[in-house]
Amino acid sequence: MNWLSFLPYALITTFTPGPNNIMSLSIATQYGVKRTLPFCLGAWTGFSIVIQLCALLSAALHAVLPSVKTPMLFVGAAYLLYLAWKTWKSGAVEETKPASSGFMTGFLIQFVNPKVIIYGLVSMETYILPHYHGQYLAVLGFGFLLPTLGFASLLSWAAFGSLFKLLFSKYRKTVNAILSLLLVYCAVSLFF
Repeated sequence: MNWLSFLPYALITTFTPGPNNIMSLSIATQYGVKRTLPFCLGAWTGFSIVIQLCALLSAALHAVLPSVKTPMLFVGAAYLLYLAWKTWKSGAVEETKPASSGFMTGFLIQFVNPKVIIYGLVSMETYILPHYHGQYLAVLGFGFLLPTLGFASLLSWAAFGSLFKLLFSKYRKTVNAILSLLLVYCAVSLFF
């Protein structure tokens, strides 16, 4: 496995703004970190289930259609380039008003969060299954590693919500440029 490509991809994808991180930031800004924890735990639980489902789907596709790897590499690279473009063009983080800050909100949002679903499918098919196909414990381990990185991201956004908001606002162009270039690197490195 190309860890120099996988780790930046996983960290950038989990730590850049998305529905989970924005909700965590917003809840913590309004109610504090302690009241954000149920949301974060719910998100981690739902994220874990979605990633395991992505692993099962990807493994089934990989077993039935071994030739799916090459098209998924292109889909994965295209997705990374899309994320790089969106990151490059994104504006300041906008504050949202959370409807709820509880466990079930964090849990249920994962099943309709396209970032989590695409992240799971691309991670499994592009980075993990080509190297660990048939090694169910390793795939299961990655199925918990990815959501745990997401959980660390949620806690970071909650704990430093105001700081991240200021950082992304003040240094938005620089931060976005660095993250975009790292995503482009991840996309290119899929083929080497």
